[in-house]
Amino acid sequence: MKPKALILLALGTNRDQDASEALALAGANPDVLPLNDLRLHKKRFADYQLLVLPGGFSYADALGAGRLLAIDLKTYFADEITAFVDSGRPVLGICNGFQALVKSGVLPGCGGRPGEDDQAVNPGSAPTATLTFNERGHFECRWVDLRPASKKCLWTRGLTTLISCPIAHGEGNFQVDKNSMLPRLIQEDQVTVTYVRPDGSPANGEYPFNPNGSLFDIAGICNPAGNVFGLMPHPENHIHPYQHPNWTRGVTGQSGLVLFENGVKYAAGC
Repeated sequence: MKPKALILLALGTNRDQDASEALALAGANPDVLPLNDLRLHKKRFADYQLLVLPGGFSYADALGAGRLLAIDLKTYFADEITAFVDSGRPVLGICNGFQALVKSGVLPGCGGRPGEDDQAVNPGSAPTATLTFNERGHFECRWVDLRPASKKCLWTRGLTTLISCPIAHGEGNFQVDKNSMLPRLIQEDQVTVTYVRPDGSPANGEYPFNPNGSLFDIAGICNPAGNVFGLMPHPENHIHPYQHPNWTRGVTGQSGLVLFENGVKYAAGC
């Protein structure tokens, strides 16, 4: 049977149908649900084998991109999210969804529950990671190239070819402490995708190949277990050849669909 995929819908989310189409093409049975349906227990997280937090501008990005959605996750769904993650089921956060996963403490995954990051355990300490304003101070809407970098992450495991897809964000600059957290992410194989040049060579922080100034060219990370994956680019917006701006010039391949296929294949066994 096709695995059931839950796509969370908050006010301001606008990439839910794109994610739904990508999951369907990958072989899942997607279900887009408003958060209130889950709060009222009309459906349960436990009814699904895969979870996606799609992109957009949840709650108009009030107080910061993804912050109010993160508060929802910590306030209303901490037990359900924790159980889902601990069960090893695949979780994907794209753009705004990635921001919410980071700001809720689900990623990088240093705490045991949503919100139990270093700041929650030790009040006044710096958060383990953040997604802040783009280095150039403006919204970025362009295509980027990504290199899958993690063998641990179930979403990127076994992928070797570059992935091309668009970005659309103003707060995609991934930052962590260079001396403590960055070595840990690298050592634990939690850096999942990195920004690269079209020929596959490292972006080395150079704009526009690294479009937001993210440390170590990080475009996405996973939790220590490898089942929770968050990234700023939008792989769901390159699942058909005609979506690439140069498809009429013979550019093919490097589709983001492979990420969804990996996640759905894994979910089928959950």
